[in-house]
Amino acid sequence: MSRKKIFSPQKILLTIGLLSGLGLAGCAGSPTWFEPASSNAALITHLGTIIFGIAIAVFVIVESLLIFSVVRFSRKRDGEPAQIEGNTRFEIAWTAAPALILVVVFFLSLQTLTRVAYSPATDPAGAPASANALHVRVVGHQWWWEFDYPDQNIVTANELHVPVNTVVNFDLESVDVIHSFWVPQLAGKTDVIPGHVNHAWFQASQTGTFHGQCAEFCGTEHALMRFDVVVQTSDQFQAWVTQQQAPVATMTGAAAQGEQLFLNGACIACHTINGTKAQGKVGPNLTHLASRSLFAGASFDNNAANLKRWLSDPPAMKPGTQMPNLHLSQSDIDALVAFLTSLK
Repeated sequence: MSRKKIFSPQKILLTIGLLSGLGLAGCAGSPTWFEPASSNAALITHLGTIIFGIAIAVFVIVESLLIFSVVRFSRKRDGEPAQIEGNTRFEIAWTAAPALILVVVFFLSLQTLTRVAYSPATDPAGAPASANALHVRVVGHQWWWEFDYPDQNIVTANELHVPVNTVVNFDLESVDVIHSFWVPQLAGKTDVIPGHVNHAWFQASQTGTFHGQCAEFCGTEHALMRFDVVVQTSDQFQAWVTQQQAPVATMTGAAAQGEQLFLNGACIACHTINGTKAQGKVGPNLTHLASRSLFAGASFDNNAANLKRWLSDPPAMKPGTQMPNLHLSQSDIDALVAFLTSLK
């Protein structure tokens, strides 16, 4: 009985193609560090590219030698090769080569980490000193992000606005479990730990919307603990600040009815709306909810249809969410949505 051909160029290429396809499928539509939009991210991308290149070179060399050995010393040819056990020169070489590669990677990584965390002129948080630096307090919750601008007296959720070419200093905290703050195109990962304040910073070099994600498994809805970073021009950012600082508009009609339902029902136990008696701290601040493009951990588009679905049964849309099903009537849901969509 003839033996099947185990290795062939077609099988090798097919295997490489399948593995590459699986890797690319996992990255499709996701935030990527291959397109840096800040000085920090550019340094990280440069380091990652170098290390990836080294890894590819090692892979090609090792796999080429492996395939050569399988083909060259198959049973159909010369059989078992000469043994080199105890060859001091070979053993020193294959021990020293990986060690040298690791030393190179270590020093490259150390250089990048130092430049990212400790710039020549730094403040106590480890970010470049700047008279115009923006300070943001980031609080991780299961499963959404709170952004507090103490100098501007603004608190929002899941959508971080920052001006371009401006240093942004972050104080990172958690109210429950360990999370990780990560915006691949703007900065590396920084853990968000209960009872401890970590610090991070970045300086975006271009405008646009960049996607962030919790990078530390934190429970049921970890994958839906997302956020957006909206990088704007200075004028656009100041306009956003002015909008966020404005008081809530006077409600009329169905929106006024929804406001009364909100202020006299269970909603005020968890949510804050500035200028009203709603001062809950458990859920997101909803003062200008309608100005945000996403809600519920940046999981859903912020529109009337999704808000109605959410108020009908939050756990059905996002299992594990801390917001319970309040069993609201359809008329109450319609009134609340009219109110929430008026909070611009």
